[in-house]
Order: sequence, then C-alpha cells, then structure tokens
Amino acid sequence: MTFGEQPAYLRVASDLREKIANGLLPPHTRLPSQARIREEYGVSDTVALEARKVLMAEGLVEGRSGSGTYVRERPVPRRIARSGYRPPTGANPFRQEQAADGARGTWESSSEQEPANAVVAARLGIEPGERVMRTRYVYRDAGEPMMLSTSWEPLSVTGRTPVMLPEEGPLGGCGVVERMAAIDVVVDNVVEEVGARPGLAEELLALGGVPGHVVMVVERTYYASGRAVETADVVVPADRYRIAYHLPVR
Repeated sequence: MTFGEQPAYLRVASDLREKIANGLLPPHTRLPSQARIREEYGVSDTVALEARKVLMAEGLVEGRSGSGTYVRERPVPRRIARSGYRPPTGANPFRQEQAADGARGTWESSSEQEPANAVVAARLGIEPGERVMRTRYVYRDAGEPMMLSTSWEPLSVTGRTPVMLPEEGPLGGCGVVERMAAIDVVVDNVVEEVGARPGLAEELLALGGVPGHVVMVVERTYYASGRAVETADVVVPADRYRIAYHLPVR
C-alpha cells in the first residue's frame, strides 16, 4: 500500500456506503454476501468480512440471525434545541425550547440524595462524599424517549430550602436559574462540553437504541460567582437527533 492509499477493506466499505447513501441499496435490502463482495471487488474473504464489519460498526447495516446482513433504515435526525436565552417566565427551559421547534415535550423525573463521587465532586468543586441531590430525567417527544439527563446539586447550596427538590415545591419544574434566584443565588455563567461515546446498556435501553449505538453527551455546569451550583450529563442518541445551539450575539 502506498502512502495515502486506503486499505482494501475501507475502499470496499466506502463504495458500499455510497450505494446505501444513494439508494442503490435501500433500507431492508440484503447486503451482498461475502462471496459476492469478494467476486465483485476482487478481494479476499478477509477483506470482504472486514468491510462488512465497518458498515455494521457505523450502524448502516444489521445482522439478522440465519438470514444475512441487511441495510438499516436510517431515521432523519431531528433537532434538540439548546439556547443561551431564557425568557423570564419561570417555565422549564426544555419545554420552552422544544415548543419553539414544534415538539411536544414531556418528561419524567426522580430525585434522591447521595454522596458525590469523585467525578461529580470535581465538577462541583466539593469534596468527594459530600451530599448532593441527584435528579434523573427521561425526556420524551410525543411519547418517544429522546433524551436522558442526570443532574447533581450540592446540598450545601440548596439543602433545607424550598428548591431542594428540583421538580417539587413552589418552583418545581422551573429552570436552574429561576430556582437558584429564589434562594438569592445568582447564576451568571454556564459551561457546556459536548462529546460522543458508545451508549451504556442502561442508556440505550431507556432510549430505545441497540448495543453499539453512539450517544452525544453534554456536560453542563451552572456557576454563580465562580461557584458551581449544578452539573448535569445530558445524553442524546446520535443517530436520531442533532443538538442545535441558539446563542445571543451581544
């Protein structure tokens, strides 16, 4: 192989990928057999097998027991809106942003106190083992699970206050900014880091994905005068959604 030349299995995978994208191999069509790939491209069985593995890893095809390998139906990605703007209505930001895009957003949640592990403690700037309120959310659009979120708030900030439980009390269901303002904590900054990784088994089960699917993860932290008052992991299935940011220009 010369410098810059793709390995044979990648060239085969690239050609098959293009046929899938162009509709020459539409969804639910059986992928050419290993023997057919070997003959059509003039490659070895090993190369044909590796090319098929590439397409499976990319989620373009799926194996069906006793039947073969078939082209997967690819959903058209939809947007999940995130915004730097918060109207002063006190409503949940998720509901506001999804409503703006015509989505019918609902969510379920549960909260529980726990000691902060090392990762959460580092993000909140507290000592491992300090008590936090962990809240888990499942967000849905028209009943379909679209996003998971787990947030942690230090009880040194919210403990024994009316906003200790994010989804209960007089400000239950409001955003972090509004809830913190109610206890005289002024949120003035938020940091979001976006990455991707294979979904955990429990995440994919909740989101209706299959093993090996990739998820996008937004690590979000709210700050008040440099002190972290909430941090969260937002998990989104990458094959079905895109994260769209609407940021104000100042």
